Amino acid sequence: MLRRSFLIVAIVLMLTACRGKEQSVSHDALFEASRKELASAVEERDELIALMAEIARGMEQIKRIEHLMTIGGVQSSENPARRRQILADMAALKESVQKRRERLAELEQRLEKSSLYTDELKGSIALLRSQIDDQAKEIDGLRRQLDDAARKIVSLTGEVDSLNATVADNERRLDASKDTAMQLEKELNTCYYAVASRRELKRHRILETGFLRRSRLMEGDFDKDFFVVADKRRMKVLPMPSAKVKVLTNHPDRSYEIRRDGDSVELVVIDPAAFWSLGNFLVVQSD
Repeated sequence: MLRRSFLIVAIVLMLTACRGKEQSVSHDALFEASRKELASAVEERDELIALMAEIARGMEQIKRIEHLMTIGGVQSSENPARRRQILADMAALKESVQKRRERLAELEQRLEKSSLYTDELKGSIALLRSQIDDQAKEIDGLRRQLDDAARKIVSLTGEVDSLNATVADNERRLDASKDTAMQLEKELNTCYYAVASRRELKRHRILETGFLRRSRLMEGDFDKDFFVVADKRRMKVLPMPSAKVKVLTNHPDRSYEIRRDGDSVELVVIDPAAFWSLGNFLVVQSD
């Protein structure tokens, strides 16, 4: 009986010892699990903070690109080097945004398995996702603006080139018109005169005479090269080589006069318009 009592007491002590050991193991496991979960939570929190910082830097980069496009205006698209740099910055930024989106999705999956995934944290992740989406849309919008500006520049450049060509053509026409007008004015004011003896005038077929035939002046194939070319506007006084002169061509009497001063004789044009109104040639016989 006494032996049986000792056996029961031994069994109870053994069970008590085992239970105490099991409770100790359970507490250690719980502590280790809590420690790991805390470390994981801290890591995930740090990742979220880093991701938030990256999103903020991404917004600053977008603002920098917007600033470059604003201060440059259409020149940002017109300057090939600047355009290439902006496009490269946009591409790099868009790639970064996509990587942030993937990291946020991966982090969210991990947090969903954690007891720390509260409604507040869920809302914060949704806000970050919205910010990332907005950045992607803004980058796409900036790219469209840059492309639109480039297309406008191409169109405007074509219009400018067309206008320049039109202006150049008009300038050429204007120059041609001026040249034509000057040439016409020169022709209108060009006159020809010949002062020579009767014999010289006949030799150059300017004056033709014959027996019982009236004299003919500048008829037929006369020598035009014998005449001196002058400008009606500048020919005011024409010295005569001798005192005996005779104007053979037809000019209104009051448009000129022969002035004599001793041995000096001059033909003076008083009214050039009237003097040359009947023709552009002046023939004076000097004997």
